[in-house]
Amino acid sequence: MADAKPNPAPEGATGVLVLADGTVVWGRGFGAEGSAVGEVCFNTAMTGYQEIMTDPSYAAQIVTFTFPHIGNVGANIEDEESQNPHAVGCIVREDVTNESNFRSTQRFDQWLKANGRIGLAGVDTRALTRLIRLNGAPNGVIAHNAGGEFDLDALLEQAKGFAGLEGMDLAKDVSCRQLYEWGDGLWRLGFGYETPENSSSFPRRRESSSHRSEMDSRLRGNDDEGSPAPDKPHVVALDFGTKRNIFRHLVAAGARVTVLPATSSFEDVMRHEPDGIFLSNGPGDPAATGEYAVPVIRQLIDTGKPVFGICLGHQMLGLAMGAKTVKMHQGHRGANHPVQRKEDGRVEITSMNHGFAVDIDTLPEGVTATHVSLFDGSLCGLEMDGGRVFGVQYHPEASPGPQDSAYLFEKFVGALS
Repeated sequence: MADAKPNPAPEGATGVLVLADGTVVWGRGFGAEGSAVGEVCFNTAMTGYQEIMTDPSYAAQIVTFTFPHIGNVGANIEDEESQNPHAVGCIVREDVTNESNFRSTQRFDQWLKANGRIGLAGVDTRALTRLIRLNGAPNGVIAHNAGGEFDLDALLEQAKGFAGLEGMDLAKDVSCRQLYEWGDGLWRLGFGYETPENSSSFPRRRESSSHRSEMDSRLRGNDDEGSPAPDKPHVVALDFGTKRNIFRHLVAAGARVTVLPATSSFEDVMRHEPDGIFLSNGPGDPAATGEYAVPVIRQLIDTGKPVFGICLGHQMLGLAMGAKTVKMHQGHRGANHPVQRKEDGRVEITSMNHGFAVDIDTLPEGVTATHVSLFDGSLCGLEMDGGRVFGVQYHPEASPGPQDSAYLFEKFVGALS
């Protein structure tokens, strides 16, 4: 049996991270007790830890937060991006303190415990981040035991036994099990989320961008303060592990949204008579999920209807167009990623979470790269000739992150007949 690298537990250690190469990182455990295996990544966002933990794209991942103070605004049900957390654990620098925010209903460590997720505090997250940048995202096990008792060799074997995300289809695990209609719109301070019941009194969004103002006017008609037209364009969304805020933006842009499971067939989608099709974000390897999803996406493209993909949906859209995807060295995860729009050179600061990408050098004829990362030049957006089928690697819905790219939802809904 392989041995973990010698690294005696310091006094008071109640948590540990054991990487597949034998590296041992001690700390103070919080949240749930036990152990969990996954890919260790890092996220540079300064806010939104609850949204990150509940993003289905983080399934089978252990998130290292580079921002040192995590948990200081507590937790609340409104900020959850799915019904349950999907990241298996989190690693932080400082201990979780008492929350200081009027929206908080629970301490973050209590929220983790209630949801069966493990936290590890007291870690030099800068050193761990540098390790990931140098060697790539490793597989590892995070463990918490209040008594400080750990079988390091057993944890190492658990880490070494994890196959990794490459070749793994996780969309089936996090997708909805049956179709449903989504009705909520965006959140506003003092109002909560817009619902069909409160839509008449809900404050309407005002945009400074002329592009977005024109689009908003076209979608909502001449009454700026009124609700969208009753005959809304119908979007059918394939759920590969979606974040709720995506659907809220589609509703805010004027769409009616029906959500279907990841494994839905072409016939399943078309029987709902969509005006357009949305392909959601999600976890795992796009090539693995694409084995059943890509043939359906190709058929949907052939209908001539508008198709919009985000993150995993963007990657599988690329596969359906004939491009290839690759596993990234460390991935992009954070809320401060600069992306350049190639048509006019405009730079958008975006929210990202992905460990795979469409290989820009494999885009076939008839498919254009629309956005690129200013960090490493990787592909961040693509579009088929005609502009009715497009996708972006980043998250225009943010949550957390900037909203520079929210206009893409209006672009999509505005293209629906």
